[in-house]
Amino acid sequence: MKKSSDLAILLVWLATLFAIVGFGTGDASAQRRDYLTDAEIELVRDNQELDKRIVVLLTAMDRRLAAVGLVPAPSLGKKETEKWGPTPTGTRLELLTDAKKILQKAIDDIDNLAERPDALVVDPDVKNPKKFSDIFPKALRELAAAAVRLRPIFAQELEKATDRQEIGVLSDLADLCDQIIEASKKPLPDGKRKN
Repeated sequence: MKKSSDLAILLVWLATLFAIVGFGTGDASAQRRDYLTDAEIELVRDNQELDKRIVVLLTAMDRRLAAVGLVPAPSLGKKETEKWGPTPTGTRLELLTDAKKILQKAIDDIDNLAERPDALVVDPDVKNPKKFSDIFPKALRELAAAAVRLRPIFAQELEKATDRQEIGVLSDLADLCDQIIEASKKPLPDGKRKN
């Protein structure tokens, strides 16, 4: 009888501990950090055309890099500043990680359209909508220009970094820039679906 009583006490104690700590009972999304703010998510949703979305993503990335002092803050007018919402906050590592995730999203968006040109989203309200041959090269040029601009900054920060996690993120950012620059030198897809 003593063993079952001890086991019951142990189970009650563990359940209480888990409830206090929140182990396994918390909402996973509350513990996960979003790499875009709510206002930025809305701007991405509002800018479905790839060339416009890439500009939004690059501005979001620059906001984080500006917050850690690596680039000047993007110049936005008063109305634009209101649309973008407050400046992103977090630790240096969090903001750099956010920047990496945003850059990866921009790459993924371009890769997805290159693989499936028929998935091109155009503004339905426009009389003469843009074609793949208009949107894709512009989006790629925007992304490549950002990579060329940011690659030396990431390399310089990488040389100064001492934190192992920060070194990893900066190295990933530099590698992503290298991939973008290399990809921008290749011939552009023609917009026709490949079988």
